[in-house]
Amino acid sequence: MDDQQAPAPQDQPAGQPPHPGAPLPPQDTPQDTPRPPYGAPAPPGYGQTAPPLPPGYGQHPGYGPQPGYGRSPVPYPGGGPISPSDARMWSILAHLGGTFLSFLVPLVIFLVFKDRDLFVRRHSAAALNFHITLAIAYIVLAITVIGLLLIPFLWVASLVLTILAAIAASDGRAYQYPMSLTLLP
Repeated sequence: MDDQQAPAPQDQPAGQPPHPGAPLPPQDTPQDTPRPPYGAPAPPGYGQTAPPLPPGYGQHPGYGPQPGYGRSPVPYPGGGPISPSDARMWSILAHLGGTFLSFLVPLVIFLVFKDRDLFVRRHSAAALNFHITLAIAYIVLAITVIGLLLIPFLWVASLVLTILAAIAASDGRAYQYPMSLTLLP
């Protein structure tokens, strides 16, 4: 029989990849991997499910499931509650959106968020009341000849008031437009 021996690996120069048949260097394993506490079940391996824990495992007396907890929350119509930053954003958009699209933007925001957030409801209702009042004033001024001269001044005044309302909304304060009809509470 002929004994054939594998060729001995030769040293490679630095920076060169190892010979394809050369053995791989040993892998370093991290020493700081957390171990489960003594007596705790080992974590499941790949493709395995964890064994069930015994009842009361890891719980303190009085901290278990309480009646009323664990139920799903009552859904809000149209979605869940919104965060305070989102409420301020939608309130600002209700005020500033009316500057460009009259009462349509405050109306849509009011209809979408009236049941989800009280802050957005109040600001969008105030903006909607103001922009409906403003639309009525534009129609009345457009009918009269002297009113045509007053429309630019009314537009500038409405722009200033909507900016003040948007600043109040961004600060989280309430704002009431002066000389506005109260059509929505």
